[in-house]
Amino acid sequence: MSDEANSGGPAYAFYGDDFTGATDTLAHLARAGLRTMLFFAPPDAARLSMLGRLDAIGVAGAARAMAPAVQRQELERVGAAFAALGVRVMHYKVCSTFDSAPETGSIGVAIRTLREYCANELVVVVGGQPNLRRYCVFGELFAAAGADNSAQSIYRIDRHPTMSRHPVTPMNEADLRVHLVRQGVKNVQSIDWRCYARGAAELQEEVQRRLDSKPDAVLFDVLDDSHLQAVGRVIVRHAAVTAPLLAVGASSVAQAYVLARGTPAEPGVLQTRTTPPLARAHGPVFVLAGSLSPLTEIQIAAAQSYLHVELDPLKMTGDAASDYLAERVAAIAGPLRDGRNVLAFTTRRASSETGALPQLAHACASLLQQVLGAVRLQRIGIAGGDTSSFAVHALGAWGLSYLAPLSAGVTVCRLHADQAALDGMEIMLKGGQMGDPDLFEQLLDGNG
Repeated sequence: MSDEANSGGPAYAFYGDDFTGATDTLAHLARAGLRTMLFFAPPDAARLSMLGRLDAIGVAGAARAMAPAVQRQELERVGAAFAALGVRVMHYKVCSTFDSAPETGSIGVAIRTLREYCANELVVVVGGQPNLRRYCVFGELFAAAGADNSAQSIYRIDRHPTMSRHPVTPMNEADLRVHLVRQGVKNVQSIDWRCYARGAAELQEEVQRRLDSKPDAVLFDVLDDSHLQAVGRVIVRHAAVTAPLLAVGASSVAQAYVLARGTPAEPGVLQTRTTPPLARAHGPVFVLAGSLSPLTEIQIAAAQSYLHVELDPLKMTGDAASDYLAERVAAIAGPLRDGRNVLAFTTRRASSETGALPQLAHACASLLQQVLGAVRLQRIGIAGGDTSSFAVHALGAWGLSYLAPLSAGVTVCRLHADQAALDGMEIMLKGGQMGDPDLFEQLLDGNG
């Protein structure tokens, strides 16, 4: 698919079902040389005109935490906006662990809603992301846990020490076909990894055989980048010759697209734009960790350059929440004004209080908003998918652009806002399963 084939607007558009994953997709597209902007809501014509030509756009949302009716309303708005731009590939970006449920962040609701804006008979589901150690083989999803790179750290997702126990959307089924059927995607066909070695022509014949059964989606195995390239060719071919195509998956969808797109000189070669490394922070850094994952807990313990401020989830969501938040904001803003780095984190005391989690994410958002209203900062970090989504929305900014990579699956972005105090601020968003153990120290020191 050439850029000229879609001269009226971006060829690729993605919706991130949480903010952290959306920034990872932004990074992959931007590093491949595609001019990409991530918005917090579908942009209007004036905003797009101000930015000039874009090769890809994204909308960072919070659909993974939404009930079906709210999620459907959100995605109808996004789908209509993307369709009006004439995009050829519409990517619904999910977590690489596919954690979702029929009543919370349903991937099935997303497919049924967005398919109304993509007339292509093929709906692609990309099942793995190797650079994050997520693998899909014969339809079953596997994921790494922790920093250990050995085979012993790879778990079938329904036995994963964290994701099988997720407080809201525990993954109790490894077969993604079954997982999607439970969310109302009734006919899920699959293409296994052995098909890719047979060549593009035979793979296309295999895809057509699956399409003959009129599937709701076709799941593609992924074990390495060569598989992503094969899947990307399928996506590009079908999106170019027929109607706009819906693709579902992690940032691996964008990786597949880029690998297949390549450049005219080197088709199928991942082109990575050289970007300056992240510089050491100028001034104090504030990190808000709302994630309760074991990896985030390790990262908090390793953050020795920060003053640690505990946040009690029960008090943040209780009857006296406003008084407690005001006291915690003062405990955070004072040291920041004095030039100290501060890490505020929710204690694990209420990790079993699953009913309080949505309120906790909103409370974290209010805390961040108040901290940034009290002290002006150049760089911040937010850990936790739901926390990131609600917290960034609360700031009132309108978008993010790619700045620099920090760790696998973790990107530092530049915030765009109409408010001068926020515009240009550097922001790291990370999911609970992402980043090296010393990630928060890296955010201070940079990687230059």
